[in-house]
Amino acid sequence: MKIAMWSGPRNLSTAMMYAFASRGDCAVIDEPFYGAYLARTGIQHPMRDAVIAAQPGDPAQVAADLLGPIPDGKPLHYQKHMTLHMIPGFDRGFMRDLTNVFLIRHPARVVASYSQKREAPTLADIGFVQQAELFDEVAQWMGRAPIVIDSADIRANPRESLEKLCAALGIPFTENMLHWPAGPKPHDGVWAPHWYNAVHASTGFGDPEGPLPTLPADYAPLVEQALPHYQRLARFKL
Repeated sequence: MKIAMWSGPRNLSTAMMYAFASRGDCAVIDEPFYGAYLARTGIQHPMRDAVIAAQPGDPAQVAADLLGPIPDGKPLHYQKHMTLHMIPGFDRGFMRDLTNVFLIRHPARVVASYSQKREAPTLADIGFVQQAELFDEVAQWMGRAPIVIDSADIRANPRESLEKLCAALGIPFTENMLHWPAGPKPHDGVWAPHWYNAVHASTGFGDPEGPLPTLPADYAPLVEQALPHYQRLARFKL
């Protein structure tokens, strides 16, 4: 089985990748379209040149690789994807051969976290509109809503949330998903030194999240723009 987990940045996505990597039966890949996205858009991100150099620049090649044999002969392949990387012009047909899951997080929390790593984020940067578009596209050809899981639920009760997710995927839950060793991982993207400091310090999922963060007034419109997309997908969460 090939599991494509679609989220925006700062959605607990790296911790989820670590959880699946810890299973022992699952190969993982970290944001395989990142380099192609940066090369095609010209957008400036931290470590841009290193990311482009580290990954294939042809999105068709990336898609073909994702549909190829699972590394190391593992039965499961977990693909961590950023929704914003699927820009117009990138063929999404490969998604039909994957089990697509959508990982969501309240936009106030996303903006608070993202803005600490990259200043002045835009709606396009945080991926909510693109996530809703991908969700609708998958739902249309599936004839039903795909799996949705909320990072707040994972933080509140990791075991219960991952048990629900594994049941929805039709795979067994394993205790190994709840823990991982601290520090960098061999499956981290080359961009990890800039983005992954907190998750590298972790050995499991963090404590339940508290109240929504207080943001600078300048970010209020951004949260308001993203909120309807989050709320619509949240209706379908496990």
